[in-house]
Amino acid sequence: MAETKDRSAKWRYLQQFFFFGIVRLSMLLIALALGGILLYIIINGIGAISWEFITKPPTNSMTKGGIMPALLGTVYLTLGAIAVGLPLGIISAIYLTEYARQGLVVRIIRIGINCLAGVPSVVFGLFGLGFFVVFLNFGSSILAGSLTLGFLILPTIIGASEEALKAVPQTFREASLALGVSKWQTTLRIVLPAALPGIMTGSILGIGRAAGETAPIMFTAAAFFTAKLPSSIFDEVMALPYHIYVLATAGTNIEQTRPLQYGTVLVLVALVLGIDLIAIVIRSRMRKRKRW
Repeated sequence: MAETKDRSAKWRYLQQFFFFGIVRLSMLLIALALGGILLYIIINGIGAISWEFITKPPTNSMTKGGIMPALLGTVYLTLGAIAVGLPLGIISAIYLTEYARQGLVVRIIRIGINCLAGVPSVVFGLFGLGFFVVFLNFGSSILAGSLTLGFLILPTIIGASEEALKAVPQTFREASLALGVSKWQTTLRIVLPAALPGIMTGSILGIGRAAGETAPIMFTAAAFFTAKLPSSIFDEVMALPYHIYVLATAGTNIEQTRPLQYGTVLVLVALVLGIDLIAIVIRSRMRKRKRW
């Protein structure tokens, strides 16, 4: 009997060791792949990085100069997407989680949201072109691009916000309502602050996607080249993802611009990581405040 138990324990230990070994190997392979990509980009792009590269516009048919208009355009479009997608996503998640009567209609809405999360970005670009650019007559502009990117990241934010709201213990709501606090005040002052760190996690994923998308802004906001900086939300802009595409595929001297291509990719990766880092810091501070 004792031998049987020992064999069973050893078998469970071997299974656990094998399973965790696969997990560790998978993590190692992912880390190596990511590290290899970043190292390749850094090695090929670091030589193009300079103060002039960051602060000057492209010159000589975009074979020289810098990326300042494209960098600012990406920042404008990303901030616009956050301004559109984040409030709409959080409000939608609050309604679906806290107020909507759970039933067939809500299940259909959630299925639709999940389907939208898997729709290719080029479809959102064509939607933005048809609705914002043509139908609403916004033209190719920061406004049209920001709205399109906002709708692109909306399913991600809604899904993450719903999960964060559901993770808040039901006792928080019950205790607040028992003290005579209204449903809206309970949601605004108790449930939402407790869920904000989780909501920020989903927002980080959305922000990274918005900053790196090419197809949506190609149809709605991005210009092949413009020497002037935008003066309003109705102006078109250059953007780093589309600028990389132009340098790599549509330029007249593709090989000559190869260092600029990798330098632009490096700046875009750094920009996305920087925005994500800011969001992570905000999330960490919210969690510390929540503990206190």
